[in-house]
Amino acid sequence: MGRWDGWFTVEHHEVHSHARAGRLHTPHGVVETPVFMPVGTQAAVKTLSPHELHQVGAQIILSNTYHLYLRPGSQVVAEAGGLHRFMAWDRPILTDSGGFQVFSLAALRQVTGDGVRFRSHLDGSEHFFTPELSMAVQRDLGADIIMCFDECLAYPARRDEVEASVERTTRWARRCHRAWQEDGDPDRQALFGIVQGGAYPDLRRRSAEELAELDFPGYAVGGLSVGEPAGVTVAVLDVTVPLLPAGRPRYLMGVGTPDLILEAVWRGIDMMDCVLPTRMARHGTVYTSQGRITVRNAAYARDFGPLDPACDCYACRHFSRAYIRHLLKVNETLGMRLTTIHNLRYLQRFMERLRQAVREDRLPEFRAAFYREEGAALGFRPPEPEPLPAG
Repeated sequence: MGRWDGWFTVEHHEVHSHARAGRLHTPHGVVETPVFMPVGTQAAVKTLSPHELHQVGAQIILSNTYHLYLRPGSQVVAEAGGLHRFMAWDRPILTDSGGFQVFSLAALRQVTGDGVRFRSHLDGSEHFFTPELSMAVQRDLGADIIMCFDECLAYPARRDEVEASVERTTRWARRCHRAWQEDGDPDRQALFGIVQGGAYPDLRRRSAEELAELDFPGYAVGGLSVGEPAGVTVAVLDVTVPLLPAGRPRYLMGVGTPDLILEAVWRGIDMMDCVLPTRMARHGTVYTSQGRITVRNAAYARDFGPLDPACDCYACRHFSRAYIRHLLKVNETLGMRLTTIHNLRYLQRFMERLRQAVREDRLPEFRAAFYREEGAALGFRPPEPEPLPAG
């Protein structure tokens, strides 16, 4: 694993918390952490061009193995030269394993020891996804960071279900690691293991210890953002993050609200992703320094100010709330593009300020000011960790 010893560098530890600032060195550029990754499920962040993603400050984006496996097919992407050339994106890409999407199919899937048999949500065709197939598809896609195929359960889940999930996730992680080393591209693609264990501290510890033995280039915390209260989310992070290897990047999957991003960074998380900011935007809801607003509402019909006076994005510099509301009401795609540009820029600006606070050892002041001012306007409160079930 010598190739991966220096690929992630921690440049500063914030003195009042477990937060850290670092750099990911990938074949397609350096990523400053902590980082939020916009989601481009089907090789595109919905409504935006790569040029616009550059403008909002996106350093790295996420694409989805399951969806690209079904359409257009990973071999088509490989023939195009990989995802970067296929979608004309010259910065790093992370692909998830497809596990979350497969397991979300519920009635359309059957879990076995070897993998998951499922029916496509598109045409009902039958497929059998294995750890080896997930690795092969992600090799074809050519992302800089790829994920192990794991089992993700909903919340809440019975202890026996979670215990079986941890056992299966570890077994599949070993198979992914072997396929990555033998048939993949281990010199160019960093493979992350995914820690499961639900809300059970002892199972989180077991999962983390078993995956650490494989010495992955990075580690993800999975099985959160699946319906649990925020207090459970932060309690699980309090238990899990200290178990992860200090010299490897730590990725919290599926988190995209400013409050939980802040809480995750406080606890030592380096990477996050979520579809929420772009999904909200397409429905006309945006984050602003003055609170969350749904610009489709009638109250903004004659509001000729920007979405957020404090924002430097293209939408805020050129267009009014009234105009964007008009576009949304008449179903003009430009309206969704502008709200998406704004929400992603809002989060990238938030991450820029957060990274600076970490590097300057003033994260407690940043956190207190956020919940007192901007976070309060957005309706966020500091989550209190909830008690977790004993082992």
